[in-house]
Amino acid sequence: MLRLLCDSTGMRFAAVARVTAGTWTVCAVEDRAGFGLAPGSQLPLDTVLCRESRAMSAPIVIDRVSRDPVYRNHCGPPVYGIESYITVPIVRPDGHYFGNLCAVDRMPVRVSDARTVGLFASLARMIALQLDNDDELARADAEVLAQREAAELREQFIAVLGHDLRNPLAAIAFAAETLVMRPDAQDKKLGERLRLSIQRMRGLIDNVMDLARVRLGSGIGLEIRSAELLAAQLAAVVEEARGAHPGMTIHERIAIDRPVACDPARIQQLVSNLLGNASHHGDLRQPVVFEAGVTDDWLELSVLNRGDRIAEADLPKIFQPYWRPASSKPAGGLGLGLYICSEIVKAHGGRFGVTSNEAEGTKFTALIPVGGSRGPNAGSPPRHGSA
Repeated sequence: MLRLLCDSTGMRFAAVARVTAGTWTVCAVEDRAGFGLAPGSQLPLDTVLCRESRAMSAPIVIDRVSRDPVYRNHCGPPVYGIESYITVPIVRPDGHYFGNLCAVDRMPVRVSDARTVGLFASLARMIALQLDNDDELARADAEVLAQREAAELREQFIAVLGHDLRNPLAAIAFAAETLVMRPDAQDKKLGERLRLSIQRMRGLIDNVMDLARVRLGSGIGLEIRSAELLAAQLAAVVEEARGAHPGMTIHERIAIDRPVACDPARIQQLVSNLLGNASHHGDLRQPVVFEAGVTDDWLELSVLNRGDRIAEADLPKIFQPYWRPASSKPAGGLGLGLYICSEIVKAHGGRFGVTSNEAEGTKFTALIPVGGSRGPNAGSPPRHGSA
């Protein structure tokens, strides 16, 4: 911009100066006249005309200082041998004075024509607007940084809280098992109810702990091994879900005929979260269908439930942490289950998706490579609209 001013006016020095009640400081400069000024350089305020321009809130434009009736005796221009001079106030949109846009030359240059003065005034306004934009960006950056720090502190707090809750929960679980073993039927019933509540609490703690790990950069931890009993382990998850959600009918089809390289505990968590999601959002008058099988090089897991479809606008949001639809039932969880599912699948190098419509219901499908994280020789996953 300053180069443009010098090129268009013939002036060999142009600068943006920050001017206060006692200082004149260069912010940006184009010096073709050899004044030797650079950003950060300062001049005595009484040797420049910006103080007068600031006081008048108006430009000062001089074609020849030596002949100017007002400023020819000013102490400043002779110090630097200046003959032509123009300075325009830079006033921010809120009316705050910042400084001046200046141009000078040791030779007389005609700068008092309307085109030149208008150019300087326009550029001064642009600078003022840019200063406001810079401040707004700085405020936004500071706010983002503060929010990021607060989020990290929050996730650290959640991680510590989740860890500390495990010990009292273990004590409650021991009390529940003691009640179950008693001969009194009422004690047994109470113990079973405690078992179900403990199972739900453990699931919630696991989810918040996993969220904290992901947010703090550790990611979902995996212990990949050859899971030869995965079919039986998934069948156990289905039985646990039946006990935890007695009002839900689950039809399972499990056909896993070979070992799968995975973290079986995480796969169990994935299926448990999906079945829990179906119990909260599906129509429990109709069965939930869980399917698990191996197709080519992929383990395919799916949970289908009937009921209201997921709104099209909500589909991009359902895997976000803490998000729950407006129609969600009270006490329906923290909104972490599907997020954790997606992170488990991602950590395994797989794909996770959903389809939802009135005719077929809502179906979540996870595709996980049988041989561990997908390599260059792995086949393509089966084609499904949900994944």
